[in-house]
Amino acid sequence: MEWKKYITIDPAICHGQAVVKGTRIPVFVILDNLAAGVAAEEILKSYPTLSAEGIRAAIAYAAEIARERIVEIRA
Repeated sequence: MEWKKYITIDPAICHGQAVVKGTRIPVFVILDNLAAGVAAEEILKSYPTLSAEGIRAAIAYAAEIARERIVEIRA
């Protein structure tokens, strides 16, 4: 997935949060919904300007960020 075609960061849009291009839908909103068990079809119904590609791009973007960061997990 070429997420860079679908995700943008602009300080003038949503305070510089990563959003799906052409929308004001932050990536974290999509990821929060998916993490809560909301089906992609329901997310698309809730956000008509969002596409299935936008959802996949949000996941790919998150995967790339996860590869770039080391997060300490304490037991």
